[in-house]
Amino acid sequence: MKTDNISIMKLVLRLAGKARGMTSPNPMVGAVLLKAGKIIADDYHRKPGAPHAEALVIGKAGDKAKGSTLYVNLEPCCHTDKRTPPCTKAIIASGIKKVIIGMKDPNPKVAGKGIEELRKAGIETVSGILEDESKRLNEAYIKHITTKEPFVILKVAMTLDGKIATPEGESKWITGEKARSEVHKLRSGVDAILTAIGTVKTDDPLLTARVRGLESSRVQVGKNPKRIIIDPNLEIPMDARILQTPPETIIVANSKGQVAKGKKEILSDRGIKIIEYDGEKLDLKWLMKKLGGMEINSLLIEGGSSLNSYALEAGIIDKVMFFIAPKIIGGRESFPCVGGKTFRKLPEAHKLKDINVKRIGEDILIEGYLK
Repeated sequence: MKTDNISIMKLVLRLAGKARGMTSPNPMVGAVLLKAGKIIADDYHRKPGAPHAEALVIGKAGDKAKGSTLYVNLEPCCHTDKRTPPCTKAIIASGIKKVIIGMKDPNPKVAGKGIEELRKAGIETVSGILEDESKRLNEAYIKHITTKEPFVILKVAMTLDGKIATPEGESKWITGEKARSEVHKLRSGVDAILTAIGTVKTDDPLLTARVRGLESSRVQVGKNPKRIIIDPNLEIPMDARILQTPPETIIVANSKGQVAKGKKEILSDRGIKIIEYDGEKLDLKWLMKKLGGMEINSLLIEGGSSLNSYALEAGIIDKVMFFIAPKIIGGRESFPCVGGKTFRKLPEAHKLKDINVKRIGEDILIEGYLK
């Protein structure tokens, strides 16, 4: 194996990515120790409260860490306002001579202070190796730590003619099995899924991440996200599957909504958290701040035409993922992927950047970031 900075940092990023969906609200971090051109230890951070990647590789290497080079995709932490000790102290004590870093930590408690501490201790420190890839890996962490809001992904499954359901509401299944499997992996990597009561009443979804091996105790492959339902009048049926299965379900309701007597208390007694808002219409930006305060770093929107439109116009979307099936439904009354009463003229249309297109089974995935 090559031992240049780029190839080792690629390995670090692959290691970090093994814990996708498991480390929130912490970032995903991998680490490699290199000495005399050979890897002497590698590992990654697994979950909040568990040892950080740097501490793990130093522990594995023991005395061999002295004189080695540490590769890590995120600047080592230097503060004590957390459950684990500062990694900078462990690095200095180990005798590591050089540290190669993917990106600086945007956390104000770190933000270059970790690098400064290492340099003051006489450790050569280089930052910015595969920086773009490092930022992309932890894009949800970066958004949350800098804005206190979740990184929001809009996911849509549609036909070639832009439809997500027939006039009767039939939508199973627009995309193929491989695309649906990809969506379950996507769910396992986010903290929460947001939908609206219309989708719950029509489809009675579980909104869980049914990934092969998810229940295995031997392999970390993801987790089930929280489910958040926008339901102003608490219309949700008490036998809805989303209320019967873990993990946590949160309902966003209007404080002055027309709610059946006693239903709020019944839901609360069943462990359903209710977030109430005032006013005629839910302010999605307010909701993002609320969810961010609950340490929800990443949010996947899986809704219908109206919610998709509402979220886009509210300006809360960071990334879109459109799964397009080679099917044509047709029909003026079929549901479009983005509905609503408002539209944008072509010069003002929502535009994407950093677009990626790939084939998933018989379907096409187009993903990109909103400008």
